[in-house]
Amino acid sequence: MTLTRRALAFGLPVIAGLAAAPVLAQSGLSAEDQAVLARAQAYLQGLTSAQGDFVETGPGGQTRRGRFWLQRPGKMRFEYSDPAGLLVVSDGSNVNRYDPRLNVFRQVPLSATPLSTFLARTVRLDQGVRIDRVTRMQSGAFAITARDARRPNEGSVILAFAGSPLRLQEWTITDAQGARTRTQLTSLTPASGLAASLFQLRDPTRRPGRN
Repeated sequence: MTLTRRALAFGLPVIAGLAAAPVLAQSGLSAEDQAVLARAQAYLQGLTSAQGDFVETGPGGQTRRGRFWLQRPGKMRFEYSDPAGLLVVSDGSNVNRYDPRLNVFRQVPLSATPLSTFLARTVRLDQGVRIDRVTRMQSGAFAITARDARRPNEGSVILAFAGSPLRLQEWTITDAQGARTRTQLTSLTPASGLAASLFQLRDPTRRPGRN
């Protein structure tokens, strides 16, 4: 069974208050918007290893909580406390998801998920990404709405940044069917010396000797 993009929609729903912002074609971005993109790109490029807590709100309003770890390039772990035991782990090549309640393990190539752009060795918001909207707030906070330029009809992501120093606050992923999943990062701190085992997840449903 394949793992759908919706199952991997680590949320940033549309942020309240941003709906009225004008939609800008990428070719028509102002110099100020281009500067915002450069700030976001530099921040994401510098976010090489981190950990924190998250709250995820799904399309039906269901809420999930847990902790996450990331190590670029390519590695991330979402460990859910509610529901307990649910794991989503990227090992650099594949994203694996295990639901112990259903005893179901699923796998999809990292390159086929929304995570690939932001876990890349080099984060580029000016290549392979279509910027639909840049929203700047008077407080200095901003949000970027983007989609895969190669597959523009497969959904979009909103990345929201705020604070001084700058910090990624949340993201909302909208899939091809219009369903939105929001992930709020309630804490995000740099981390070092993360164990390699955090980013490994073997199929728990596979019995010994089974091919």
